[in-house]
Order: sequence, then structure tokens, then C-alpha cells
Amino acid sequence: MRFRLLRRRLTISAPQMAIKSTLPWPLRWAIVAIVLGFCAAIGLWAFEFGRDIAGLDKVSTEELPRLRAEVARLTLERDKAQSVANTAGSLLAAAQATQDRLTTQNKQLEADNHSVRDDLGFFQKLLPVSGSGGIAIRGLQAEVLAGAQLKWQVLVFQAIKNPAEFSGKLDLTFSGVRNGKPWSMSLPESEQALQFKQYRRLEGVIELPSDAVLKMVSARIMEGSVVRATQTVKL
Repeated sequence: MRFRLLRRRLTISAPQMAIKSTLPWPLRWAIVAIVLGFCAAIGLWAFEFGRDIAGLDKVSTEELPRLRAEVARLTLERDKAQSVANTAGSLLAAAQATQDRLTTQNKQLEADNHSVRDDLGFFQKLLPVSGSGGIAIRGLQAEVLAGAQLKWQVLVFQAIKNPAEFSGKLDLTFSGVRNGKPWSMSLPESEQALQFKQYRRLEGVIELPSDAVLKMVSARIMEGSVVRATQTVKL
């Protein structure tokens, strides 16, 4: 019997025994809180002591005014730089606008110069040829444009002082080759009437056959059935 009791106590089948603390839970939490507070106080004291040894408070007290002054100086420099940048941007925009305006004016002046040169050439052609008189043709021109269009221009004038008004017609003939054969065409009747006193410049655009090759342009000034002047240009 004793042997069986001893074996039950020494083996896994022995009855379990639990040990309970005699301290109540509120008291345990109070002890833990006191220990944690004590540790925090020691840590804070160590931090303050280390900062005093390193002189951080003194450095911070001395550096703060200097840093504030440095921030104020940098802020002032930034404002000045921003003002300069804004002014530069305004000047750049004004310069760009001026450049655009000058470019436009330059293009207009070039166009006006070209027009003046054309007018100068036109009025030079008005000068009478030495020894000539009556009706004359000067400046017969023809230029093939895109496609089958032809731009023509002719200047007619009376090379005398105070001439009477001339009334006649312009006979403009275009000739060349079409499909390997000689070809020619004239202006429509509505474009042939011609009236002027001192001079007149005529111009226009005419459609040519797409398969025609223009070789020559001839102009005649007709007064009734009489040919008063003629001129021919080859292309």
C-alpha cells in the first residue's frame, strides 16, 4: 500500500498542485506602476544630466538668435531674387513682344520695298524711247503659275505730251505647241477693250490647256483695223 502511494506521488499520475500568490491584483499593478515610474524618472534624469554635460542648452540658447538672423537674411535675399526674376520675366516678355512687332514691321517693309521696286520698274517703263512717238507697248510679261494658269502683264502709253484719249483694244495672243502641233489662243473679247489717255497697265490670269506648252506671247494695240503698236516675248 505504501509503495503504491509513493509511486503515485513520484509518477505522472501524481495529483497536481497549484501555488497562488497572496498579493491582490490592485497591489500588483501599483507595484508595477511604481517601478515603471521610477525607471522613467531615472531615464529623464540621465537625459538631463547628459544634456547639461554636453552643454546643449547653452549652445541652443546662443545659436537660436544667430539662426533666426540667418533665416531673416536668406528670406530677404530670396525676396530680392524673386523680385529680380519677376522683373526679368517682364522685360523678357516685353522684349519678345517688341521683337514680334519689329518682325511684323520688317515683313511689311520688305513687302512695301518689293512693291516700290515694282512700281519703280513700272514708271521707268513709262519713259518714252528716244525718237518714238504715239502708242507704245512696254513691259510685256508672262509667268506660268501653278497648274495651267498664266499671269500676264502689259504696259501701254502715249509717248507725247497732252495726248487725246485713246480708244481701241488689246490683242493678246498666246502660242506654242499642243499634242505636237502648233497651237495659239487669244484673250476673250470682254478683256480686249482698251481706253487710256497717258498710260495704262493691264494684267490678268488666264487658264491654258493642260497639255499645251507655251512658247511665245504677243501683244498688239489695235485702233479699228490699224495696228498701232506690237511687242512679242518668248518664254
